[in-house]
Amino acid sequence: MRILLVEDDRNLSDSLAFQLEKEGFTVDTCFDGDDGLHWTEQQIHDLILLDRMLPGTDGIQVLEKMRQEHISTPVILITALGGLNDKIEGLDSGADDYIVKPFAFEELMARIRCINRRPKQWDGNKSLAFGDITFYDANKQLAKEKMSCTLSKREADLMELFIRNPDQVLPREVILSRVWGPGADVEDGNLDNYIHFLRRRLKTVDSCLVIKTIRGIGYRLENGGPF
Repeated sequence: MRILLVEDDRNLSDSLAFQLEKEGFTVDTCFDGDDGLHWTEQQIHDLILLDRMLPGTDGIQVLEKMRQEHISTPVILITALGGLNDKIEGLDSGADDYIVKPFAFEELMARIRCINRRPKQWDGNKSLAFGDITFYDANKQLAKEKMSCTLSKREADLMELFIRNPDQVLPREVILSRVWGPGADVEDGNLDNYIHFLRRRLKTVDSCLVIKTIRGIGYRLENGGPF
């Protein structure tokens, strides 16, 4: 599970990140609302721990912007404001849970486990589009006009990650974590093989999109020519 921690108190951030990583989570940290909003828009995290009072864009504004953009990643709001109206405002703004400082780490873990037990949202009609292709999640289908092909589950997970992050360099470690899972014992060659498979799928539907190798870093999905 990959967690984004947005907390401007560096000591608290370091402490929480250390404890969460001991529990087996992958943790990314940032310290202000603007960076936090940028990270949330990448949609590469399974859970966001969001401080309410942040420099720049505050936590409530980050939440509202996320939900306006239909980013459904679960959010636990972390704050020193424990009044009833504060909690109501946080939850109404889109938080999935609300924890008041100071708190025991064990309570935070219990709240994370609670969110993990919730059924995942599923939309059988979900589709993602970029350039000249559309990806349909329900049947793992990649389509361009009247041409289409069906992807394996791993190919589909990889395609979804790329199409959610078009024209962005995705480091190998991010791809492996998101597609195979944090801490998965995966050889680098496996990723290269699936990139090769996905490139062939794009050619099958005669797409102009290309997956470009960024040497020493990772890969990027981009438009390789006019549509």
